[in-house]
Amino acid sequence: MSPFLRIGFSNFEIDSGLAYYEEVLNPYCAVYMKEAIDTDKGQVYKQKKPTMYPPWSTTFDAHVHPGRIMHVMVKDRTAELKSEATVALDSLATRCKKENGKLEIWLEMKPQGRLLMEAKYYLEKSDTAGQTDADPESDRGRDGLFTLHQRRGAIKQAKVHVVKRHEFSATFFPQPTFCSVCKEFVWGLNKQGYQCRQCNAAIHKKCIDKVIAKCTGSAINSKETMIHKERFKIDMPHRFRVYNYKSPTFCQHCGTLLWGLARQGLKCDECSMNVHHKCQKKVANLCGVNQKLMAEALAVIESQQQAKSTKDSDIISREGPVGVGQPGVVRALSGIILSLSLRKLFSHQLFASEEPLYAVPKKDHQPKFTIEDFTLHKMLGKGSFGKVFLAELKRSGQFFAVKALKKDVVLMDDDVECTMVERRVLSLAWENPFLTHLYCTFQTKENLFFVMEYLNGGDLMFHIQNCHKFDLHRATFYAAEIICGLQYLHSKGIIYRDLKLDNVLLDSDGHIKIADFGMCKENMQDESRTSTFCGTPDYIAPEILLGQKYNSSVDWWSFGVLLYEMLTGQSPFHGCDEEELFQSIRTDNPVYPSWLTKAAKDILVKLFVREPEERLGVKGNIRHHGFFSSVDWKAVEQRQVAPPFKPTLTSPSDCSNFDKEFINEKPRLSSADRTLINSVDQTMFRNFSFVNPGMARITAH
Repeated sequence: MSPFLRIGFSNFEIDSGLAYYEEVLNPYCAVYMKEAIDTDKGQVYKQKKPTMYPPWSTTFDAHVHPGRIMHVMVKDRTAELKSEATVALDSLATRCKKENGKLEIWLEMKPQGRLLMEAKYYLEKSDTAGQTDADPESDRGRDGLFTLHQRRGAIKQAKVHVVKRHEFSATFFPQPTFCSVCKEFVWGLNKQGYQCRQCNAAIHKKCIDKVIAKCTGSAINSKETMIHKERFKIDMPHRFRVYNYKSPTFCQHCGTLLWGLARQGLKCDECSMNVHHKCQKKVANLCGVNQKLMAEALAVIESQQQAKSTKDSDIISREGPVGVGQPGVVRALSGIILSLSLRKLFSHQLFASEEPLYAVPKKDHQPKFTIEDFTLHKMLGKGSFGKVFLAELKRSGQFFAVKALKKDVVLMDDDVECTMVERRVLSLAWENPFLTHLYCTFQTKENLFFVMEYLNGGDLMFHIQNCHKFDLHRATFYAAEIICGLQYLHSKGIIYRDLKLDNVLLDSDGHIKIADFGMCKENMQDESRTSTFCGTPDYIAPEILLGQKYNSSVDWWSFGVLLYEMLTGQSPFHGCDEEELFQSIRTDNPVYPSWLTKAAKDILVKLFVREPEERLGVKGNIRHHGFFSSVDWKAVEQRQVAPPFKPTLTSPSDCSNFDKEFINEKPRLSSADRTLINSVDQTMFRNFSFVNPGMARITAH
């Protein structure tokens, strides 16, 4: 296995006490990857790859080799700033592994400044290790180079909350930080607040609906003043002046400390607001305005308008229909217009809180479960999200798969809504035999628990690694059952978005079950589109990579990749790194082995159509394709077709079809940082717990 780091730089700070601080304009990064070379004069470092200039808040991959270093330099457009630092990649990788694979630190620069760096640790196929600096085409024809050796994790674009043109995302504040709305500390650890990617304003998560100032971005001449002047009659520019602070002071825009011994920042002569020099041009013209109080006042006004609208509607209905020229028409029209405008105003909040049409089973008179009701026997899987255990229900002796998510990780990744989506889709899955069934969910202060059916047949990745590829009959059988599960999700307005070998499990009879619904997108009926960048890299559709809005078409592309892998034992698209892989997905045509049947090649070609509306599954009925000519779809849907392969099992608790690296680990829950857990807002998970009626029936016997 060859390790690599995914690295990103998101912020640069410099001591504001330096004389030329205000002259730093548009800092940018230059990254030089250097290798240790032994010479007659000793060890020297030589740069073999081109210099990289990663934009802020983007990432790049760097393979970890002994003696490899990363030389980072921050410059500005005036060439006055020149700060640098050197990092040994192997030591950075070691630190990442100690922090569960992810690290976020401030990198101290010389002679001044510091750089906020995030690094994630990954492993990749050993066959491609070392190819980074070589010609990627040189070994492409080698047999087995792209065989399926390892599991591939899904990725998801950081969630961005657009409010008043701000682009807020969950942010780790490495130092005490003030909220720019309520002016109080943003307490807690890790990603405990939001920060705007454009203007750097820092706020509490709870204050996001109290933001009234539109984002000024980084432009000197923004439209902010005109917007407030027209709508709220507010045009109150601050009168900032350089100030020497004699005690620690925080910027009231980005929330962090003003650094330096003198001339640390700017103070407004009118309202005494304190800001960094760099934040001056990003502050809205709201001198003396309390955003929190103003937002509350606006909310009161809006609620009064809504009440008035309701009253007007009642008047209209009592008066009956009114002709255009009759008295009362003006009142009727104004009431309707006001009502419609308010509906539009509040529709986002209403629909955001509404659950989909498939309701979670009611909890009335259902037994409650806790982790103490289960005995944890084995660990079946592990990731950054948490762990999956083989667990025995003490009162009945039955076995379940219990997925434990760490609340702090869910909050850090801003994935609360994804977790709730997963719970809702799992509860819906009870209605379909090809989706993993959920029995109940419950929580503790530290963890969220999903109690699911234990599918002891293992996943398709495990089995394809044992036999290299599936024969045509076996691949067709799995593909048909996957289609049944996938089409059921689509019929409910759900895009799956993470179809891959790892997420297709086998039950004890050999039938498939689709699992892991954390990437699902709900409410995607009819012409709905979404644009979130997510999925597992090898399976991501080209329309996602191109940033286009998409629908269920992306699942049919992923299905094509999965079918290709089942038939050939290899991936259809290749790259030495993620950038090359994505380029291959956008432009390359897969190689189809000569031994593939004509129907198999034809269905793959039609699934790999890059125009989403022309792709098989979106256009035409995939069940009618010649590849499935021997399939009795009615029998498949009723699970009446005998599976071509039945897993070897010795008992209901058999774990032989799971990776040994997990099975051999002690099955225990990860310990959480007590201070961090105490800072978690538990109300975020108030609707998580429920018990499926199926669980009650099981425990009754």
